[in-house]
Amino acid sequence: MPPHPPHPAPGSLPSAPALTPIAFVQAIVRAYRQRGLNPAKALEQAQITPESLLNADSRITAWQMEKISGAAMQELDDEALGWFSRRLPWGSYGMLARASISAPSLGVALKRWCRHHGLITDDITLQLTLTGDTAMLSITEHRDLGDLREFCLVSVLRNILGVACWLIDSRIPLQGAQFPFAAPPHHAAYQVLFSGPTAFDTAPAGLRFDARYLALPLRRDERALQQMLQRALPLTVLQYRRDRLLVQRVRQALAAHPAQTHNADALAALLHVSPRTLHRQLKDEGASLQTLKDEVRRDRALDLLLRTARPIKQVAEAAGFQNEKSFMRAFRSWTGQSPAEFRQGKRPLA
Repeated sequence: MPPHPPHPAPGSLPSAPALTPIAFVQAIVRAYRQRGLNPAKALEQAQITPESLLNADSRITAWQMEKISGAAMQELDDEALGWFSRRLPWGSYGMLARASISAPSLGVALKRWCRHHGLITDDITLQLTLTGDTAMLSITEHRDLGDLREFCLVSVLRNILGVACWLIDSRIPLQGAQFPFAAPPHHAAYQVLFSGPTAFDTAPAGLRFDARYLALPLRRDERALQQMLQRALPLTVLQYRRDRLLVQRVRQALAAHPAQTHNADALAALLHVSPRTLHRQLKDEGASLQTLKDEVRRDRALDLLLRTARPIKQVAEAAGFQNEKSFMRAFRSWTGQSPAEFRQGKRPLA
């Protein structure tokens, strides 16, 4: 299951954008040569010309990447496409998926995936760690991966991320990705492969994301797994519309950064999505940005009025309002009282 950007519809070669770097195809060709085999048939099936292989700036579509990867896995009998010191026979990654799908939560499923991956190869170790509210999937390398290093590390991380999203039927926005090699000439493709910022020359290879996703239950069963494995390559890189933690993430961002979230553009930037995507996904979740903003501001204002003796102007600012007048108007719509009247009916703390 190698990496490639998502595409609108399987098999849509003419209309799908060509975003996948030719470097990944060149890595597959190297795997053929290591085994003394000819990649010509696989390249022909994927409609990849010899000329494009010689052009470092060439790009191919996800359909083409799916075709050449599937053909290579079958011809080489290696789902790892030459990354490791021993082949991973056809069905190896399916075995990992089956071992994970009965887990009660994503966190347990990913720990199983990491542990069982060590049973099929000892060239690398996958690890899931928690630091505060951040989860990290990382790779420890135990041997020199040579010319296939980039292809291996990108593929392994993209695969486990794709499976994780599929298991919970949700996007998992990344807080960041990092790789222990210099930025390649095609580094712009990493913006498509991994959401969020990407750092190079940073060890170990890994992905960081909100640890709350680990508590989400799996939404797939054995029947869904059977269907997914029939076309695992495209399904594991879908850009899911739904983000099952988006509402919580928006509330957290509004509460933590009231001065930086006055508008959708600023909030979307904090969450590493476009404003259009933010509004659409909130709508899918039955929520709206304005409603969430009002809830967070109201809760913050009520808390400050009850617990402190701060002046109303400071409360308004701390709650994310740009001026006291707009705060007074909003507060009356929430409670039917002015902030001063509300405070007079309570017992504030010093």
